Amino acid sequence: MGYFGIVILAFLVAFLGSARADLKMGFYDKSCPKAEKIVLDFVKEHIPNAPSLAAALIRMHFHDCFVRGCDGSILLNFTTASGNQTEKVAPPNLSVRGFSFIDRVKSLLEAECPGIVSCADIITLVTRDSIVVTGGPTWRVPTGRRDGTVSNATEALNNIPAPTSNISTLQTKFAAKGLNLKDLVLLSGAHTIGVAHCSSFSNRLYNFTGVGDQDPALDSEYAANLKARKCKTSTDNTTLVEMDPGSFRTFDLDYYTLVLKRRGLFQSDSALRTSSTTKTYITQLLSGSLQNFYSEFALSMEKMGRVGVKTGSAGQIRKHCAVVNS
Repeated sequence: MGYFGIVILAFLVAFLGSARADLKMGFYDKSCPKAEKIVLDFVKEHIPNAPSLAAALIRMHFHDCFVRGCDGSILLNFTTASGNQTEKVAPPNLSVRGFSFIDRVKSLLEAECPGIVSCADIITLVTRDSIVVTGGPTWRVPTGRRDGTVSNATEALNNIPAPTSNISTLQTKFAAKGLNLKDLVLLSGAHTIGVAHCSSFSNRLYNFTGVGDQDPALDSEYAANLKARKCKTSTDNTTLVEMDPGSFRTFDLDYYTLVLKRRGLFQSDSALRTSSTTKTYITQLLSGSLQNFYSEFALSMEKMGRVGVKTGSAGQIRKHCAVVNS
């Protein structure tokens, strides 16, 4: 290769490298040295008083990353300047909560170093810290995400896997984000904490195929208990049910035990039993240690946190998480 060829090649490598600016650990070490400590201190102060919020925040993170990547687009207000409805009002996100928590962290960071820390990074850091504070696993959170400027309700509806999803749909939607079946099993493990509204699975109890029947894939004894004690009518939209009864505030392996016993609340939980691959992953997790699960979960969370991120000159650093900079 001649001199000019080498120069051109070097230029292309440099150009592509800058265009694909990546996330890195300690991204804010120089620009906002106290950023991660501010986030952690706020989480430590408030999450112990509202531990259920940890589950809500990890769900927010998941829903954000599955629409246009992890860019904080889920935080944008209900309608844009053009009148389009944002992700917040899409059916999968109507029960998402924790927005004010993110806003309060953002206010602290803006006071410390204005215009430096993205809302997308705040979601990611707050999620990790909240799970840790409640006794769950930790994982690496490389930072440097920038905030998106587009949020679309239809995209949220089309991209976020529904609780009624079968294994084929789950595999397709995860693969579209660069996540495989192992990631599906591990990330589903977050259902070991938190609660769900009856309305998200009541069709399994009362009208599974439209003729007033029950989902045969749901353990009949468990279904009877849910009908008698929790979801007493098919129209109950308010009652909350523990997703991992008995240890819904403990990040453990019990969720997987329940799935194999046909006691996962959602069809998407039950779907993990219908693939030999995902069922094998579950069996392997249950035969291993809790620390092994934590380590594997950590890898999938970091992987998800990199989905479709905007870095370098892409996106922006929003001044207010709910509004695109003017």
